[in-house]
Amino acid sequence: MNITRRAGMAALAGATALTMVGAPLAAQDDSIVVGGSLPLTGVFAFAGIAIEKGMSDYFEIANEEGGIDGRQIEFVYEDTGYEVNQSVAVFNQLTSQNDIDMYYGDSTGFAKTIAPELQRRGDMIMGGASFASELNDPEEFPYIFIPGPDYIQQVGILLEYIADENPGASIALVNSDTEFGRDPIETTKERASELGLEVVEEIITPPGAADVSTEVLRLRRSRPDYIIFHGYVLSPIPEFVSQIRELGLDTQFMGTFWSMDSSLWQSVGEAADGFLGVMPYRYYYDEEEAPMLDRIREMRPEYQATGYMQGFFSAMLMTEAARRAVANGAELNGDTLKSALSSIEEFDTGGIIGVPVSVKGNAVPFGRVYEFNAESGQMEPVSDWIELED
Repeated sequence: MNITRRAGMAALAGATALTMVGAPLAAQDDSIVVGGSLPLTGVFAFAGIAIEKGMSDYFEIANEEGGIDGRQIEFVYEDTGYEVNQSVAVFNQLTSQNDIDMYYGDSTGFAKTIAPELQRRGDMIMGGASFASELNDPEEFPYIFIPGPDYIQQVGILLEYIADENPGASIALVNSDTEFGRDPIETTKERASELGLEVVEEIITPPGAADVSTEVLRLRRSRPDYIIFHGYVLSPIPEFVSQIRELGLDTQFMGTFWSMDSSLWQSVGEAADGFLGVMPYRYYYDEEEAPMLDRIREMRPEYQATGYMQGFFSAMLMTEAARRAVANGAELNGDTLKSALSSIEEFDTGGIIGVPVSVKGNAVPFGRVYEFNAESGQMEPVSDWIELED
């Protein structure tokens, strides 16, 4: 996994009925339709609500600018409660009522379940909330894309940062006992070894573990320089951090995308100061030049979470793929849209990502390491943008 460093330091919850953005309850004949299985209720509702806003806002911007060759983009979606069976039911309902060109799925489980149907139909591409490394396989999942680095790549970006900052450092891996959590473990150990880093401890816990005292004692014995948490949103990371700090260990804590919303860490307080992690997008409050962030702040004067940025960028990729396919004179289907998506190189996101980005495989392997500042309550960049080459 080689890298290229890119300069640049520098209420909807509870909705269950079919919802449309900027359109009546039936898509127009000449429109380009994006469908969505969105978790607007349930354990992942905090992300689903933010994702919906991000996608809807970008489609609104695109439509105000003329849509795609004069064709408007319509977004049809329904709540899934973050349940795979319900996600499939929503997919079947929406595709029976609309000619869907692109789709957004709410989970890895849904993506894997619906992938054979996507291949059978051959009429759309699909992104979603999942960064699962398994999905980053164009042969196995030809009509799926990941709107950022997959989980292996996210941890890979952290490893590159560690190797630059502290050559030969020791690392502990703390992962949730979920498919999501276990995803990058084996590849992380291999890549750490290649970079001269030592993995001194591996810990797996339930995703919401309340008592981590036994695991903390293991970490006390191994005394890692860095602990990388993956497979959690927040709990039990703060408990690990607090107990380890009380023991006086000089350890730095790191997380991956779904643990990197600054509003999560504001509630933790001083113990969260210095928490590091990978973020594929800029934060709402980033001060570096970013015309698209300026536009978002005009539309949404209040802080927007990281899920919003993921949804916004997902919609941006979908729109760009459709725009390129239409410009090529192609009929919109899975093959033409995926080919157009795969042609994206050095794409300017208007500052949503701080460097021009390219689609590689099924993913967009770019990210930046941020650090939480407890005093400001914000994540601040501590690295350049990092591009993983392979």
